[in-house]
Amino acid sequence: MAPTLAGMGYELVRIAILGRERPTVQVMADRADGTLISVEDCEAISHAVGAVMDVEDPIQGNWTLEVSSAGIDRPLTRRKDWNRFVGHRARAELAVPVAGQKRFSGVVLGADEHVARLRLDDGSEVALPWPDLRRAKLVLTDALIDATATQTKTN
Repeated sequence: MAPTLAGMGYELVRIAILGRERPTVQVMADRADGTLISVEDCEAISHAVGAVMDVEDPIQGNWTLEVSSAGIDRPLTRRKDWNRFVGHRARAELAVPVAGQKRFSGVVLGADEHVARLRLDDGSEVALPWPDLRRAKLVLTDALIDATATQTKTN
């Protein structure tokens, strides 16, 4: 799916499959050029992803497809996202505890190929190993809204 989207000028942020009887396939995407994604973009992605899924048939039976923008308070799923949003607040949850803890909240410090990093409220830093990272998401703050508005104007 990612190559199909890349060929259209989009980047895949996340795919989630929810439900059992009639699963919903949620596709979250960004424009590769960094500009805001539009309803028309979501429609184009939906047609392309739907066609790929019809051919490859990865899910048995009926399913529903939802396509959306990653949004302002987006999930942090890629190293690129962690490095793009350095200085903004985020929450993260691990599958395996680090220092006896699974949930963390703090300021994004960036990421490399092994870990994503947060500065916690007490000033300490935590390295979150990619294989253990269950989910991470930006926290909606005024600073994030301002940064997103500024970024939109410059693109």
